Amino acid sequence: MASHKKQPGKTRKRRDAERKTPREQRLTAGQWFEKLVALQARLRAANGCPWDREQTHSSLRTYLIEEAYEVLEALESGDDAKFAEEMGDLLLQIVFHSQIASEEARFTIADVIREIHEKMVRRHPHVFGEKRAKDAAEVLKNWERIKSEEQREKRTNQALDNAKQKENPESLLTGVPRGLPAALEGFQLTRRAARIGFDWDDTEGIFEKIREEGAELRHALETKDQRRIEEEIGDLLFAAVNLARFVQVDPEIALKKANAKFAGRFRAMERLARENGCELAGIPRPEMEALWETAKRNEKVTPANTSGEAARQK
Repeated sequence: MASHKKQPGKTRKRRDAERKTPREQRLTAGQWFEKLVALQARLRAANGCPWDREQTHSSLRTYLIEEAYEVLEALESGDDAKFAEEMGDLLLQIVFHSQIASEEARFTIADVIREIHEKMVRRHPHVFGEKRAKDAAEVLKNWERIKSEEQREKRTNQALDNAKQKENPESLLTGVPRGLPAALEGFQLTRRAARIGFDWDDTEGIFEKIREEGAELRHALETKDQRRIEEEIGDLLFAAVNLARFVQVDPEIALKKANAKFAGRFRAMERLARENGCELAGIPRPEMEALWETAKRNEKVTPANTSGEAARQK
């Protein structure tokens, strides 16, 4: 069954580990991978699992995104067992999609692995070839150049006519998926532009841009033009994403952490309200604000904030 069917916690993990035979414990990564591929094929077979057999690329989209975020959450937790488990769930999604494609004679998991292996060799000529790269920035520039060359070659192989190529010239932004979450898409777009020098000189310029976008949003609010308000909010968010990228922070991860912080404090407010014999929804706004401040103060002295770091140090 797919990875959204979660296993119980660490106690179950220990029992599973204890049940492994000596031979299983000696299996290589490649052997375990082959077992996983065979297992997924078995689940999709005629006498396999009804749920797995019903799935399509489209129906699995939610799980692919969900598992990626759960990997990030596990990484932040500092729990290595959970981290390994969630990466396994994400890996299963790749195997699952590849199995569906294989059944339709489109590609196999071997094609997937070969493609990424060959790509990594091509894009690291400073390791596997004669070229040299003095630092990470030069590596990234070479990466984008090689990627651009590969895309041109693909178009040639697909026999695109010259007229169409002139109408749709190559863009450095080609390849940034439109299906990405908006913050991550903005991050990718501005990062690619920055690699050829289209970037701010320092953070002060970005802060000035944020102030400018904030003023334009205020003006839009005065007009009550909903379309313009939406546009200006988008511009303000885009400027914030650009600032995150400039200071080497992933905006998607930063926002996920801010969401988690808000959720933690709000739940603490609910708990404090119940301890006082009432529900949060029935409390006047000023008292809510007081509970929020209390939740913030308690958060600063709570060991939970450092549990992830402590786990990593054990």
